[in-house]
Amino acid sequence: MNSSSNLSVPSSSARSAEAMVGDYDAFRSALREAKHIVVLAGAGLSAASGIPTFRGGGGLWRTFDAMKLATPEAFENNPSRVWQFYHYRREIARAAMPNAAHKAIALLCASPDELAKVAPSAQTLRLVTQNVDNLSTRALPPSAPVSAYPIEMHGNVFRVKCTECGFVELNLDSPICPGLAGTEASLKNDAPEPKIELKDLPKCPKCDALLRPGVVWFGEQIELLEEIAEIMEEQCDLILVVGTSSTVYPAATFADIVEDKGGIVAVFNIEATSADKNANFKFIGPCEETLPKALGVEDRGR
Repeated sequence: MNSSSNLSVPSSSARSAEAMVGDYDAFRSALREAKHIVVLAGAGLSAASGIPTFRGGGGLWRTFDAMKLATPEAFENNPSRVWQFYHYRREIARAAMPNAAHKAIALLCASPDELAKVAPSAQTLRLVTQNVDNLSTRALPPSAPVSAYPIEMHGNVFRVKCTECGFVELNLDSPICPGLAGTEASLKNDAPEPKIELKDLPKCPKCDALLRPGVVWFGEQIELLEEIAEIMEEQCDLILVVGTSSTVYPAATFADIVEDKGGIVAVFNIEATSADKNANFKFIGPCEETLPKALGVEDRGR
């Protein structure tokens, strides 16, 4: 792990509930000094776009605990039900649009010139997202460099994987197969759950085996975890925690890693969360409002 950064970090005693809350000027000063910036995004980033979180008290799909559907065991036991759940999520994400927070991040990730205006010392800016809705990618311009694309640690609902041959692709079809067509509408009508035969579920174009959603389910290995860990441990000197309570591991450890080596932690959430314990800066409110303002790009969104 690298030694402490040279940024001006408030002392531990200054990290109280009152310290650095909503201090946009002080944050922008730290932003100007940062060399390696990471945005860690969670469900709150996409809340204004209408993407449900399926966590907490509202975490039901039909009458099922959505988190229990996001497991390899659930897929093995009932691939029809799990595919209907992810078809529903695909259709919601397809209809949604990136909000101002997505656009602010995309602007700075895609344009070195724009980044230099607000963070002239910055050498890198990376987005690490826990979201699977593809909205951060959609917010990027077509000309964006590869480095601007998010690291999707939990995968992407529009990606599919073969359960047999390992084939992977991004599939934006709506529906992904005829058998799933219209199943999302049955939720609105409170209709019984359709039973879709295995032969009518998404099939691999290479070997004709069953496809699965290209997301990371509970109990599976986080994607690109070694790359993320290296960024956090060896580079990041400013982490922006956006729309996440940082309670799910390993993402819950990232702000700790940055803080432990002397980096700065800025939290952007709709309300106070456990992530605040590490925060040098806290911005409470809708991140589609607070984040563009803090980054100084509220007048430059696409």
